[in-house]
Amino acid sequence: MLSADALGEDHAMSDDSGIQRTLVLLKPDAMARGLTGAVIARFEQALLKVVAAKMVWMDAELTRRHYFDLEERFGAEVYNSMARFMQSGPVVALVLEGVGAVLCVRKLVGSTYPDQAAPGTIRGDFAHVSKAYANANGLPVANLVHASGNADEAAQEIDVWFTKEEIFDYPAAAQQFAF
Repeated sequence: MLSADALGEDHAMSDDSGIQRTLVLLKPDAMARGLTGAVIARFEQALLKVVAAKMVWMDAELTRRHYFDLEERFGAEVYNSMARFMQSGPVVALVLEGVGAVLCVRKLVGSTYPDQAAPGTIRGDFAHVSKAYANANGLPVANLVHASGNADEAAQEIDVWFTKEEIFDYPAAAQQFAF
């Protein structure tokens, strides 16, 4: 298993030895740039199965439920900037399933700050804004994708976005190679 340092981020790692589900949000910048298909294809090519999907225009309540601790951790200015950004256009919410899905998605997405994301990752290939530029200009970091940080966070976030009836269990042809 990769360490948090190997991913270039400080977040709790989860056991990636079993089948997991994780939440991914394609943010308004991904939607506005027409990257939805390219991003979803990256996940499917890595043998992750889409088990739930919907397009939503986030309102204040959903934003607060999803980012419930952002203001406490980073302050009102960061929360308000993120809320404005996330409410500026539609997002696509996905639940992905696969072996070690949380860690797999985090690796595919790349570093939170696109200027630090490795080539070959979603952020490394499709975004470039730095934290310094965003902060200097009062902008959120336009990094295309939100991905759950660990299995506990994934479970909590999935519950915010989807009911049990909206999550599907179905056979996928690729399962013979991965699950």
